[in-house]
Amino acid sequence: MADTLMPYRGRLVHEESVHCDWVDYNGHMNVAYYVLVFDHGTDALLELLGMGADYRKKTESSDFVVESHITYMREVVEGDPLQVASLLLGFDEKRMHLFHHMYHRESGELCATNEILMVHVDMKTRRSAPFPQMAGKGLQVFSDKQPPFMHPAQAGSVIGLKNR
Repeated sequence: MADTLMPYRGRLVHEESVHCDWVDYNGHMNVAYYVLVFDHGTDALLELLGMGADYRKKTESSDFVVESHITYMREVVEGDPLQVASLLLGFDEKRMHLFHHMYHRESGELCATNEILMVHVDMKTRRSAPFPQMAGKGLQVFSDKQPPFMHPAQAGSVIGLKNR
């Protein structure tokens, strides 16, 4: 069945354009703002999962990023319209593994990817805690509704120099 799986860009969760103050001395969006755009995508995905601001207030819990990896494929410049599409690669009782694709909204080109691991946190103790039942159910429903997809090529990549 793996041969029949197609690349899936994920569910569109966020759109915004490159602001002029995000452009650095090289004339393109600075790396820090890729993180910001992906963070906006993460917030939008959490809202879709029912784990946004209302959830945080109601449950006194939140989700913290514990690991992140960004790959850069295409330069973006001031005014470029961006879209973030997200996949839920997996989850367990306390963690979720997300993958974002950033596309140029007009050309459709893949600009960057972001893989993140998040942990669920009880905000009273500031320690990891299991997802409440409603959050776990929301994660399962979202995961089940995603079309089958090939694991993104950038997911799980390691930074390093290969010996020559």
